[in-house]
Amino acid sequence: MSARIKVDIGKFKEQLRATADVLNQATRPAAQAGAQIIFERARINAPVSDEMHYFHIRGKKYGPYAPGNLRDSIYQVFSKSNSYKDVSTYHISWNKDKAPYGYVYEWGNSKRGAKSFIARSVIETRAQVREAIKARYIEEVNK
Repeated sequence: MSARIKVDIGKFKEQLRATADVLNQATRPAAQAGAQIIFERARINAPVSDEMHYFHIRGKKYGPYAPGNLRDSIYQVFSKSNSYKDVSTYHISWNKDKAPYGYVYEWGNSKRGAKSFIARSVIETRAQVREAIKARYIEEVNK
């Protein structure tokens, strides 16, 4: 006695691909939800002077820069080159052309210690970012 079972898994594969596409498409809005939280905290953490300011490198004077210039130069951007089908990456930084002195605040130099505003924002919001990413991902998948 023998039994023969014929199964067409074509439909099943099609459903799996559709599900994978939905999951992959949910990564970008989820990543942006987390990036937005870090971006907003970085703008809060960025140092803001009380008046116009300058900075010096090797005896050369740069500026004047308006109060809040560094804060206003902070941006977030989707990174196509660091993102893939199932991974979405955002960069959060400051515009080095608008606020070239941001490096000294973030990393410090031989004359002053670091007063990080980007890295500190990542650390301070870690749990909140994780929750925002999770919530937005679930929301996107369940649309």
